[in-house]
Amino acid sequence: MSTASSEPPEPGMPHESARPAEPHEPAESQRRAFTDEVLSRLRGAGFALAGVCDARASDHAEAFRAWLRDGRHGEMAYMAEHIEQRIDPGVMVPGARSIICVADRYHDGRRAARDGHAPRGRVARYAQGGDYHEILRSRLEPLAREWRTRFDPHRFRVCVDTAPIMEREHAMRAGLGRIGKHTLLIGEGAGSWLLLGEIVTTWPLLPTRATPAPASADPCGSCTRCIDACPTQAITPWSVDASRCLSAITIEHSGEVDPALERAQGEWLFGCDDCQEVCPHNQPTRRSRRAGAGDAYRPTHRSFDPLELLDWTEADRDAANLSQVLRRATLTMMKRSAIAILGAHLRRHSDDAVVRGRLQRVAEDPREDRLLTRAAMRALDSR
Repeated sequence: MSTASSEPPEPGMPHESARPAEPHEPAESQRRAFTDEVLSRLRGAGFALAGVCDARASDHAEAFRAWLRDGRHGEMAYMAEHIEQRIDPGVMVPGARSIICVADRYHDGRRAARDGHAPRGRVARYAQGGDYHEILRSRLEPLAREWRTRFDPHRFRVCVDTAPIMEREHAMRAGLGRIGKHTLLIGEGAGSWLLLGEIVTTWPLLPTRATPAPASADPCGSCTRCIDACPTQAITPWSVDASRCLSAITIEHSGEVDPALERAQGEWLFGCDDCQEVCPHNQPTRRSRRAGAGDAYRPTHRSFDPLELLDWTEADRDAANLSQVLRRATLTMMKRSAIAILGAHLRRHSDDAVVRGRLQRVAEDPREDRLLTRAAMRALDSR
């Protein structure tokens, strides 16, 4: 899961109201030629998957509004902003006709070896390497800039996570995959280890098609492994309650964590991959190993020692060279998660005097943040 606190105008785009009137309609042969060029250029740019869909409004607008009304977006307040733009790309980019969709594969499905029995704070795989916002944008923006010049006054707006757009739904329409019960896009042979990007354009490209058609093909069938594996019961078929999801809690939630959810955190310091790890589509195969993962996502921070993290200062955090993705969680939030992880370790290894002693020092330190002292007290009291 990826998140962002705001959704500013994408760089490189003038204000929409400054644009001239609608450009002329290209001929069918031009549409076909440019669509073929777009897909070829995207493959050349190294994207694992690419396709095109019409820029029509979401089919799930009412379900999305109900999700917001029920508070299932948790503390992700930005999800309730720019609702009309999010539902309809034509509001975000007036005159939008097509959406160019791409996906990068950031993991190949193979599990990392567990290093002994010492407590570790795991990082969700999408955040272990480089900043995916920068990685995706660095390849999309030059293409969009070129096409803006060539096809002026047509618009080409790059969107990478921070823009208000239903990216998984559009990616499915473009034939990149099908959406699973965990709400993630599942690419054929690629699983759901995918990061998405888009270019919304007023140029009328020809939509690509998938086989089988994703809108009519359920990739999950009777499988409920993701639902069963979710440690906080945040998943129901094709919906996630972000107020319970560990990804949202560890990345977005800055205050006290519900003790029941805190106890379910396990070893997750930043994000959570439990639903993806059990998904049959994500199990390593010959095909998935051949597909590999993008080099730019090579892990640099798979996990952290929660005991060491409790001693970090802001200077230590800066020295750790964390990506902007990992810096989404404040140091206090990371320490709060480290305490939850140590509490889970202590429930399994009650005789670990080192962990118990470190938690006691946090709980008894009058200079410590009260959020952390209370978390430490809960970790010590838990059975």
